[in-house]
Amino acid sequence: MSESFAKTWLTGSPRPASTFRLSKTRLVLAFVVAAASDIVSYGTAFVPPVQWTVDLVTALLLFGLLGWRWAILPGLVAEAIPGVAVFPVWLLVVASVALWGEMKPPAPFSRH
Repeated sequence: MSESFAKTWLTGSPRPASTFRLSKTRLVLAFVVAAASDIVSYGTAFVPPVQWTVDLVTALLLFGLLGWRWAILPGLVAEAIPGVAVFPVWLLVVASVALWGEMKPPAPFSRH
């Protein structure tokens, strides 16, 4: 049994239970949340506490919709930088999750 599990794990078929594919509904909802947040952030650029609250709520909603994704954290940090609210950072974060999915650690470097 462990050999068949190892064989399917190495070949990539079927997918392990720990990774799940996002549904179209979740992605659409994530894009709607990101777009709404970017529009609201643009209007609250000169009121930092409100903008920080909007960004924190957006990050929590995206974590809820997309699961734990490392790409959300740099988006939250970027939104905390003054003046970055004029760029659609949250839309770019959701697009990167939709296109590339999980961020994987690099393979260990081996010398031969």
